[in-house]
Amino acid sequence: MTPARPADGAPTIGVLALQGDVREHLAALESGGARAVGVRRLQELLEVDGLVLPGGESTTIDRLLRTFELREPLRERIAAGLPVYGSCAGMILLADRVLDGAPDQETLGGLDITVRRNAFGRQVESWEEDLPLEGITDGAGDVRAVFIRAPWVEDAGADVRVLARVGSGPAAGRIVAVRHGGLLATSFHPEITGDDRVHRYFVEMVRSQDGPPAGRPDDTASTG
Repeated sequence: MTPARPADGAPTIGVLALQGDVREHLAALESGGARAVGVRRLQELLEVDGLVLPGGESTTIDRLLRTFELREPLRERIAAGLPVYGSCAGMILLADRVLDGAPDQETLGGLDITVRRNAFGRQVESWEEDLPLEGITDGAGDVRAVFIRAPWVEDAGADVRVLARVGSGPAAGRIVAVRHGGLLATSFHPEITGDDRVHRYFVEMVRSQDGPPAGRPDDTASTG
């Protein structure tokens, strides 16, 4: 049986630890009030209340998910309601549809959006902008958004909340942060700025979930 949550109610949130800014996400989640753990094995995936899909290379992460035999179990948990936050490559992995992807690229899906891979250009064209995020920066300062070979959202389903758009430059108006139910995604990397507000928002999303996610044993159940 999975251990019960700590007395303070801190949820256990995993970071997929196959590639990307794993340590930075772990630190931001801990700062945001979660118990953060790396996830590489099936049992670790089954024991978390929520999961972060970090940036990196979406096609490489897709291949590694297959190698570690995590792809189908993770798809099943997402379909069953596991809260997931995807940043940059993580947004691509959550998207139902991808433009400019590799020929054999597949996603985990669950988020009713179409993303354009590497929409902002090559790594040397990385850039930053301060953005307001609906529900995250309301009444406070903007979030510093760092875009590194980032995707943007070409279109979003009717039930998807758009949280942020680019405010200036050639990409002005492009969607770069969305939420649909328990799924959250950003084109940018908040984990590298020292600002934990996006992660704190996700921690609260996980806290608000009713009961343990499907695939996780009920902590209050008795055995015998």
